[in-house]
Amino acid sequence: MLELASVASGYGGIPIVRSVGLAARRGEIVAVVGRNGVGKTTLVRTIVGLLTPTAGTIRFDGADITRASASDRARAGIGYVPQGRGIFGRLTVEENLDMGELIGAAGGGAIDRDRVFDWFPILRERRRQRAGTLSGGQQQMLAIGRVLVGRPRLMILDEPSEGVQPSIVQRIGEIISQLNAETALTTVLVEQNIDLVVGCAQRCLIIDKGTIVAEIAAGDLADPETARKYLSI
Repeated sequence: MLELASVASGYGGIPIVRSVGLAARRGEIVAVVGRNGVGKTTLVRTIVGLLTPTAGTIRFDGADITRASASDRARAGIGYVPQGRGIFGRLTVEENLDMGELIGAAGGGAIDRDRVFDWFPILRERRRQRAGTLSGGQQQMLAIGRVLVGRPRLMILDEPSEGVQPSIVQRIGEIISQLNAETALTTVLVEQNIDLVVGCAQRCLIIDKGTIVAEIAAGDLADPETARKYLSI
């Protein structure tokens, strides 16, 4: 579904991502894990089109999207939940979901807002509330729901556990797993929360100094020695 070959990118001529190669197979959950400052968010922003690669190619479902705009990638079916959530704080919950539905990726799934409300009942209760007044965990639920109603074929989540209470992190992991089981939604999870990665991902790619340095089974990170070896924790 997603393939990167020798991709490099950065900011203002400063290289951050260096010769990255990775693949996300159709219907799998793959995690990208690494310490702070090793290039995870830069990599994500490059995949979704917010940064232009300085080298390499990006292919989505067989098509070369290396130079495609972020909006074209969204319409093609790449859904993005950014670090920090990126919700529209002055709009209501329903209006945020309206924005997600406008994307309407061709050939995507059939997830609608009623399904999102079933997964996250608090959003139904607060559908007319301004999103900026929600708690951090509720905003993360909304950010995920907004992507899902756009019917993505690939969902990329950047640090969804950041600033979120453990019970909601657990629920997010359950939803990711449920989506994968029911709809085979391909998911790239960029994360530092080991419990979340182990709980829902199948494979784990380790990123360090802007490049992928190892691939392991996600469950291997449950071993403290393995986690220390790859993440210095």
